[in-house]
Amino acid sequence: MNVRNLALSTALSLLCAGTAAAEDLRPAGKLLLTGGVTTVEGSAGGGLSSWAFIGGYETRDGVGANVHATYLNLPDYEFRAYGASVGLFDRVEVSYTRQDFDTQATGAKLGLGKGFTFHQDIFGAKLKVLGDAIYNQDSWVPQIAVGAQYKTADKGAVIGLLGGQHDDGVDYYVAATKVLLSESLVLNATLRATKANQTGLLGFGGPGHDRYSLQAEGSAGVLLTKRLLVGGEYRTKPNNLGLKESDWFDLFAAYAVNKNLSVTAAYADLGTIATFKGQRGLYLSLQAGF
Repeated sequence: MNVRNLALSTALSLLCAGTAAAEDLRPAGKLLLTGGVTTVEGSAGGGLSSWAFIGGYETRDGVGANVHATYLNLPDYEFRAYGASVGLFDRVEVSYTRQDFDTQATGAKLGLGKGFTFHQDIFGAKLKVLGDAIYNQDSWVPQIAVGAQYKTADKGAVIGLLGGQHDDGVDYYVAATKVLLSESLVLNATLRATKANQTGLLGFGGPGHDRYSLQAEGSAGVLLTKRLLVGGEYRTKPNNLGLKESDWFDLFAAYAVNKNLSVTAAYADLGTIATFKGQRGLYLSLQAGF
């Protein structure tokens, strides 16, 4: 069994351990949506930005787990992601996600062949280091977490032709998240040190340089009900390859059916990808867990 299948198997085993066992692992549980949804890179947060939340509904006395699937349809490409995460005692999160970036008919225009698909595996870890986003309402201090994501792409030869220096790399980030219950607001700010091109699908670094750059991610949402969060995100991106890589933004709605199932829909604008402009489309993500 390879590492990817082992990670998925472990998380699925936790997820399917049974209702009684799950109740033992989370004696109280968090409020709805306070484990976040799943980002395109597999961490708990919004769709595009990692937040300081630890995934799952576990408290400090338990364990939680999620599986997720994400789909984004763009004018010239198709993006898919799926994976799993485990939250340990509301302190540590570990995650795995597989990304597929399908060039569809655009692949032929790029000289890669119709349906040429880039793949990437992302292994993540996050540690909550300070504060509590929800329960410290008397304090202005947010919940703060630090994280790392090891990313490895599978099209090294093509990445090299594009000017990418590596087909694997590590992102580091620090996230601060605050929930203002009286105002029904969720606010997040994240700083990410990265070399990744299109989150790593097109490799790391660029022609003549191999340096980290600091990128910003911001999110704001309003809890319209205890089950429904609507808001927006903005994420800056490096332009290592000189292909006019754009910043990303979205407008999203996340709905918790219950503590075991949530759905996130968004309008996402990814700008220019590999010289093709206007990459905007519908983002849909399903998350199941406890």
